[in-house]
Amino acid sequence: MPTPTCHCGAVRIEAERAPDALNECLCSICRRYGVRWAYYRTAELRLPEPQATQTYEWGRRMIAFHRCPTCGCVSHWTSNDPARDKVGVNARLFDPDDLVGVPVHQSDGPP
Repeated sequence: MPTPTCHCGAVRIEAERAPDALNECLCSICRRYGVRWAYYRTAELRLPEPQATQTYEWGRRMIAFHRCPTCGCVSHWTSNDPARDKVGVNARLFDPDDLVGVPVHQSDGPP
């Protein structure tokens, strides 16, 4: 089971499987964060308790970016729309061996 973690290990995410693909989003914030996103349904992940992370929302506030309050690593984003069952996990936090052969795509926003 892949377990992406922040640098200090305080924020851990458990994924049921490796991602099918990664998205290198080129929007204004993701480009600055330097992240690649692995997308999952909420049920496929064990996320940290909400109080374990700090969040940042901007623009239309459609998603909340979560980060570790200790080391500052962006760990994931969650949708603010309860009907949208999608979470983006920062693939840079996976062990590189978990991502061997996973294709990377580029976009200007989440699919």
